[in-house]
Amino acid sequence: MSLHGKRKEIYKYEAPWTVYAMNWSVRPDKRFRLALGSFVEEYNNKVQIVGLEEESSEFVCRNTFDHPYPTTKIMWIPDTKGVYPDLLATSGDYLRIWRVSDTETRLECLLNNNKNSDFCAPLTSFDWNEVDPNLLVDYEQTIFSIRTVDVTCYFTKCLSCVSLSQVYDIAFSRAGGGRDMFASVGADGSVRMFDLRHLEHSTIIYEDPQHHPLLRLCWNKQDPNYLATMAMDGMEVVILDVRVPCTPVARLNNHRACVNGIAWAPHSSCHICTAADDHQALIWDIQQMPRAIEDPILAYTAEGEINNVQWASTQPDWIAICYNNCLEILRV
Repeated sequence: MSLHGKRKEIYKYEAPWTVYAMNWSVRPDKRFRLALGSFVEEYNNKVQIVGLEEESSEFVCRNTFDHPYPTTKIMWIPDTKGVYPDLLATSGDYLRIWRVSDTETRLECLLNNNKNSDFCAPLTSFDWNEVDPNLLVDYEQTIFSIRTVDVTCYFTKCLSCVSLSQVYDIAFSRAGGGRDMFASVGADGSVRMFDLRHLEHSTIIYEDPQHHPLLRLCWNKQDPNYLATMAMDGMEVVILDVRVPCTPVARLNNHRACVNGIAWAPHSSCHICTAADDHQALIWDIQQMPRAIEDPILAYTAEGEINNVQWASTQPDWIAICYNNCLEILRV
């Protein structure tokens, strides 16, 4: 795309509803493509696939499909080489996998471990393994094995984990080859590490001093020793070093309202973006840790409370934010 030649710094898309969940596609043939989920407080919600047109430099909607309840998370298959089918996973009431084509998106599989009840709690998060795209883990710490090549055939596998309070977020680590280690955060205010090979045990690497629930965690993309987390209604982001459990190595606390999103730079171990209800998206340089990080190096003010932030892993010059009914991608 010739976007860099046009030197436009911001591209904006307005959806017909409030945008909450979103994610960049990583396929090499689908640059500047994102999936957006609606936040409507009723059963009927939507997901849109949008892309940036090279000629007009405008976002257009490629595809819209129905989704039960709002999507809490959206994630494209981590397929940077484009060798797998074009799949999209969403969470809401259940974990669903969709097959995307140029003209339509259809449901391929509904992944459900709760076979004994007609009711389900909201599914708050999941993660898709970058090293082995056949593995997904959800907030109940159920490991789903799927056959990504033959997507018409799936099988699931529930591995017994340590019984925990409610889990709000979960993410695979790139440590140890990137396949077996993951962490979770939840209502008890702890960050716990797990190993798929030994799921009967977990290691607590941090506990919130006031035992506030922790809502999100995000691993450093270049250095798996570092992760970031944030508490419910908290205005700061805590940076942790797994080699030094229990004590944060940095606190990023310039926001003036609760933080909603965290995104590490895909190409740098020392840059992270945070976004909050104060309309601010802030980029921080944390290389001086453990000395205090006083101020961000870049700041962007949106026109509303920022619900989510995503740093494009295959295009590290671009960050996506969403607020109100708007998606914006920003050149950094």
